[in-house]
Amino acid sequence: MTSRIEVEWEDPKALAAAALESTGLKFLERIRDGDLSRAPIQGLLGFELTEVDEGRIVFRLTPGEQHFNPIGTVHGGIAATLIDSATGAAVHSTLPQGMGYTTLEFGVKLLAAIRAGDGPICCEGRVVHRGSRVATAEAKLTRESDERLLATGTSTCLLVG
Repeated sequence: MTSRIEVEWEDPKALAAAALESTGLKFLERIRDGDLSRAPIQGLLGFELTEVDEGRIVFRLTPGEQHFNPIGTVHGGIAATLIDSATGAAVHSTLPQGMGYTTLEFGVKLLAAIRAGDGPICCEGRVVHRGSRVATAEAKLTRESDERLLATGTSTCLLVG
């Protein structure tokens, strides 16, 4: 049986322009609330921004077969993408209007297999330190039903603008 997934997104240039028109926190709140479109990667993988505070965010994903690797578990790249997204968005939530960031490096530790039947997973990102040019953040990926820790990660971001 073949399944088909359709992915739609709005012009990412418009979203990027909106990011510079408000503080990072307000920008992410508008995505969470549906006032702005989500990032194309969110549509592609199917994850949502569910919580936003200054220096802290949460993404949620319900893994499905479309996320499988060849041996039938969720590909580690899904965890890595959620961790990179959560750490970057946590940093972005601290930025003033007109400032952006880019990931300099990130690391991931996979701790348990993620399966499609596990139900929703949540990735919480938190800023550890924000200087004037560089910020660091950490993330934890957990299974929503029992809060089992599935992966952890850290990121260093360059602040630009």
